[in-house]
Amino acid sequence: MQLRYNFRVYPMPGQREALARAFGCARVVFNDALHARRAAHVNGDPYLSDGELSKQVITRAKHTPERAWLGEVSAVVLQQALADLNTAYRNFFSSITGARKGRKVAPPRFRSRKDNRQAIRFTRNARFTVLGNGRLRLPKIGDLDVRWSRDLPSEPSSVTIVKDAAGRYFASFVVASEQDETLPSSESEVGVDLGLTHFAVLSDGTKVTAPKFLRQAARRLTRLQQALSRKAKGSNRRRKAVVKVARAHAKVADSRRDWQHKLSTAIIRDNQAVYVEDLCVAGLGRTRLAKSVHDAGWATFTGMLEYKAARYGRTFGRIDRWLPTSQTCSACGRADGRKPLNIRSWTCLCGVAHDRDINAAINILAAGRAERLNDRGAQVRPASVLAPRCETGIHPDAVLSTRGVEGIPAL
Repeated sequence: MQLRYNFRVYPMPGQREALARAFGCARVVFNDALHARRAAHVNGDPYLSDGELSKQVITRAKHTPERAWLGEVSAVVLQQALADLNTAYRNFFSSITGARKGRKVAPPRFRSRKDNRQAIRFTRNARFTVLGNGRLRLPKIGDLDVRWSRDLPSEPSSVTIVKDAAGRYFASFVVASEQDETLPSSESEVGVDLGLTHFAVLSDGTKVTAPKFLRQAARRLTRLQQALSRKAKGSNRRRKAVVKVARAHAKVADSRRDWQHKLSTAIIRDNQAVYVEDLCVAGLGRTRLAKSVHDAGWATFTGMLEYKAARYGRTFGRIDRWLPTSQTCSACGRADGRKPLNIRSWTCLCGVAHDRDINAAINILAAGRAERLNDRGAQVRPASVLAPRCETGIHPDAVLSTRGVEGIPAL
């Protein structure tokens, strides 16, 4: 499987200028290509192929006075900008045709030089090299100082240089993991119920308190936002205040990501199978609990569980979000109806007392096991059959059509 390794990069002032030039050229090529395709669509012209688009916005553009500076950066960076546009169009077309699952994808939009995140990508054709002294050599940029925290498992196929909103630079390597990283088999299986008071409640009774990183940093973020609002627009002090706010948010995001990595690794290491509920995070993010939902980061956490399970040979499953896990007794299976969120414990009619979250986690584990045992094609529900002719629907002349049907007296 392919993995991505991120490392912090510290470019020199001259290298920062070269990177800014590369960011700008890639952005211009992307916008020119998008404009050309939109113009062809409006004029009714045929869809521009990738080769024709490359000749128009890169090869021919370099010989014009307006785009002559495109030759100052690596040609691979410009080609990868077109590849990003093609990927965006494929995702958009797949979304509107139904081939792509999940939320609808919007058509590509123009990139702005004021975007908080800038990125360029080098492939093997660019002949980037990791030198023996640990530096990363990039064409027309130079040797970048990389802070290596671990070794790459194999030769990288591409590297992406990213500048985030806080002004930090990162090198993101894509490598193919060929070694077997399967963990020793474990007898334990667990269901995970995600929440706000407790970030995760496991079916074995373990409760993990939600750290609430954004809530803890709320006072500092408020002070920085107030200081930003007092700065004049377009001033140097406002630009510095924007960076301070971005750094504060980056610290919150980094802390949350580090904590989730440690928790997800521990869960995957200790359990052979992990089951979670397929929550609609986008819908919950539009409720009055939106800030707490986004602070929890459920989608990122479940994504970590999923790819780590595939990497280490574990089983991962999502159960239906409409399954009433909090309303069903895990002992007898009785569903007592909806319960308000303030009810954290309840007693079933069978006499078993339940903790709401632990009971939900047990039901998630049971549902996940049932789905896994029937994932080989076994018939879980009754097979669909054609309805009798007399039951296919109600028609305006239904009274007249009832004559002769068994069980219904003729009129």
